[in-house]
Amino acid sequence: MNMFGPLKDIVVLDLTHVLAGPFAAMVLADLGATVIKIEQPGVGDRSRASGPFIEGESTYFMSINRGKKGMSLDLKKEKGKNTFLKLVEKADVIVENMSPGAMKRLGLGYDILSAYNPGIIYASISGFGQTGPYSDKGALDVIIQGMGCLLYTSPSPRDGLLYRMP
Repeated sequence: MNMFGPLKDIVVLDLTHVLAGPFAAMVLADLGATVIKIEQPGVGDRSRASGPFIEGESTYFMSINRGKKGMSLDLKKEKGKNTFLKLVEKADVIVENMSPGAMKRLGLGYDILSAYNPGIIYASISGFGQTGPYSDKGALDVIIQGMGCLLYTSPSPRDGLLYRMP
C-alpha cells in the first residue's frame, strides 16, 4: 500500500483504458491510493500502442498510468474471474470504462461484485452514460469534438490558418 496521501489506505482496481479512466485512477494514485491496473493478457491498454515511444514504451501510456501497480487477468476465463473476485473482496474501489454492460456480460456487474464486497465503490465511466440513445456509442476525443462542433474550429493544413472562426 502507498504510505502517503489522504487515500493511503484505499485500494483501487483499475479496469480502464485509453484516457478518461486511466487518468481518473492515476489521480487516485497521486492522492495515495494503491491502484492496481488490470489489463487483458496479450492486449493490455490500447494506449500502449500510442507514441511517442522511449525505449519501446509508450510515453502516452506512462503519462496516465504513473504510480500504479499492474497485472493481467483474462476476465473471460474462470481463473481470471476468480482471481479478480478475490481482489474485489479486499478492494475499496473499482474503476472501469468498458462499453456499457460489458462488466455485466462478463458476469462481473455491480450486483455480483457488491455481493463479494458490500462496501465496494463502483465507478463506471462512459462518454454517453449507461442508458439512453447513445449509450452504446464510443466517445473518443474526435467523436466528442465532432459532436461539439470543435472540429469545425480546428485548423487544417490546407487552410494555412492557425484557427478558423465560424
